[in-house]
Amino acid sequence: MARRGRPPGDAPRFGPSELVLAGAVARRHYLDARSKVEIAEEFGLSRFQVARILTEARARGWVKVEITLPGHIDDELSLRVRDALGVTHAVVVEAPAQPESASRDEIAGVVAGLLGERVREGQVLGLTWSRTIAATAGRLERLVPCTVVQLAGSIAVDGASSGTVEVVRSVAALAGGSALPIYAPLVVEDAATAAALRRQPEIARALDRSSSLDVAVVSVGGWGPGLSTVWDAVPAVERDEALARGAVGESSGRLFDAAGGDVTGGFDDRVVGVRLDRLRATPEVIATAYGVRRAEAALAAVRGGFVTTLVVDAALARRLLALAASGQDAPAPADRPLA
Repeated sequence: MARRGRPPGDAPRFGPSELVLAGAVARRHYLDARSKVEIAEEFGLSRFQVARILTEARARGWVKVEITLPGHIDDELSLRVRDALGVTHAVVVEAPAQPESASRDEIAGVVAGLLGERVREGQVLGLTWSRTIAATAGRLERLVPCTVVQLAGSIAVDGASSGTVEVVRSVAALAGGSALPIYAPLVVEDAATAAALRRQPEIARALDRSSSLDVAVVSVGGWGPGLSTVWDAVPAVERDEALARGAVGESSGRLFDAAGGDVTGGFDDRVVGVRLDRLRATPEVIATAYGVRRAEAALAAVRGGFVTTLVVDAALARRLLALAASGQDAPAPADRPLA
């Protein structure tokens, strides 16, 4: 396609007829999905000439390929997070940093889609409570018949439209399956009360069924003010004790350190819900998190071995990549005396 007589080293120039040919070849290939062989036959070119035209058109910016996925999903960043953290799947969504509800809604839409993909008929689905998971229940459009198990007691949060029991029941109703709710608070007054509640038939049934989960959805919070709904539900002295034991994150009321190890003691024996080992034994655990301030907790949760699919916003994803690229190993779990 280069015009004869151009000085050596100059970029080839294209006359009007050559531009028409280049445009037609590009349209046939990129818009009409025609093969290079088919295009060559139509225009009396060789397959290699067609390939050169397409390469030149891309290089000169005449053809611009744009990939825009629905749901504001960033496929490239998702794969980078998956590979850097070693999780089975990662989904990253582009969402505004403020308000946080925008990030929650975007993530909730992704989780709803994942449940439609992953849950099979007759399986057992476990749900904890968070604002994101409550929003997920509202975004679900379809779900095959399955058993929906509540994994931890309820927690009162200002402004929340539904609690864990309502979320579990609504998801089970949509699926046409059975619900196993837990009619108890997440954190109760003392260990004896928690033990007595766990023995109640309905609660015991739900907790027992959590040992045979196929899919679970949890949220990861940071252990600090404004980063976890559980933070405000326990006394300040216990919050500080947990920090002293190395707690950086929380999921379903269970604390973990930067290496992903369980942080017990304190209010842990007053939690009515599954322990992290139940999640580690679950084949598919979808974990959600958003906001750069939860990056350390999200990374620790992955290190803790109870996350197979991570759903995060882009700001958190980039921070996770920076932490992973820093090359710093997770600190070894500290020896923590039980309270």
